[in-house]
Amino acid sequence: MTLTGTNLYLRALEPEDLDFIYQIENDESVWEVSNTQTPYSKFLIRQYLENAHQDIYEAKQLRLAICIKNSQTPIGLIDLFDFDPKNNRAGIGIVIQKETDRSKGFGKEALGILIAYSFKQLQLHQLFANIAVDNVSSLNLFATFGFEKIGIKKDWIYTNNSYHDEVLFQLINPKNHKLT
Repeated sequence: MTLTGTNLYLRALEPEDLDFIYQIENDESVWEVSNTQTPYSKFLIRQYLENAHQDIYEAKQLRLAICIKNSQTPIGLIDLFDFDPKNNRAGIGIVIQKETDRSKGFGKEALGILIAYSFKQLQLHQLFANIAVDNVSSLNLFATFGFEKIGIKKDWIYTNNSYHDEVLFQLINPKNHKLT
């Protein structure tokens, strides 16, 4: 599976992505946004990649590598998670690995591609995102696409010996289709 944009594309995970995913999953600086609490072994990630062939209806999630055009090397990951086909919704999350690749529009383009795919191909009714209140760049990114803050989860995230609030964002498909 490949979804193409202007400057980058989203592709299915490959066995060659093992080291990249291992680096991201074990980077404590992104654990807060990825809801990770412990390191992952290469063995577990290899097993995960072996099962990555499952479609979103089986796995209830879809993880794609974000790649700049003319390169197979990923710069980040973007996910649909908690996929709920009965209620036509999924959570969405994104991480760009290196700080030097952030604030260049890659996250915005990748998010736009996956939102379009979610509404057109998967025919989802809504997407949601969980974002720490102090993650201003992510809050602004999701707001750019019309995600609305629908609530604050108080003391939701425990990090650095204290509790932090998390914003629940929601985006309803603008076509607001009704399935019969």
